[in-house]
Amino acid sequence: MPRTTDFPDARRGDAATVLVSPWLVPAAALQRAAADSVLAEWEHRKRPDAMLALTTFLSTDGSHVLNYAQWTDDGAHREWARTVRPAAVGRIDAAITGIRRPGLIRYRRHRSHVPEGPGPRPAFLVTPAFATTGPDAQRALADTVVGTLDREPVPGLLGVHVHLSQDGARVLLYQEWAGASAWRESTGHGAAARLSATIQALEGVLPTPAVCAAPAPADPPTGEHPEARDVPDVPEVPDVPQYRLHASLLNIPAATAGTAATDGRQP
Repeated sequence: MPRTTDFPDARRGDAATVLVSPWLVPAAALQRAAADSVLAEWEHRKRPDAMLALTTFLSTDGSHVLNYAQWTDDGAHREWARTVRPAAVGRIDAAITGIRRPGLIRYRRHRSHVPEGPGPRPAFLVTPAFATTGPDAQRALADTVVGTLDREPVPGLLGVHVHLSQDGARVLLYQEWAGASAWRESTGHGAAARLSATIQALEGVLPTPAVCAAPAPADPPTGEHPEARDVPDVPEVPDVPQYRLHASLLNIPAATAGTAATDGRQP
């Protein structure tokens, strides 16, 4: 499972669960070391077939590493978290002190918008997030985003993959951009501004920070294993973080799994 410099295939149909986990680092200089440590823990050990791919991104503000993991099912991941994760994280923390973990959120990709035809490779990731009042609000937001972009694409936006949290409380817009300049030039203007206004008009949908403050270990997020650390001085993180790809590990190729990369509506 060699490392690659490709964005993950967010549309692969066998990824029934997507685990998104930020790791806050005490200094920007430790971002790469933290990302490398995550990848190294997987590179040299036997991996379950349920683990499809893992990608690490570095935030442009230097505050954290974003881990984006695709698995076939939650049960397999929970078993790994129970039996293997504590020792793996312990080794990382022994080598890099001061990492803080607000906790992972379990998502599933619901819908995607990808412009037709060949295009450049993504070079920049942006992850706006929204708090929602339940599954109906989640789906309404997903349909609005995809439908609006189908009618009026945003220049430089190469793909938007709408991820719904399993508890109905959040939506993550995983946005692949041609580059940082394309994102900056579009933000607040033209089609991007009109899409933002349309989202703001939805009931039961409010913008929320993509990276949450760390909860106490006794109250881990969404019933997950207690990976969070109760550290009060969480560094300030932008509400809408931006990232550059660090590296990906592909364990099970999508073609081998024989699954479709569509959602039945917009690929």
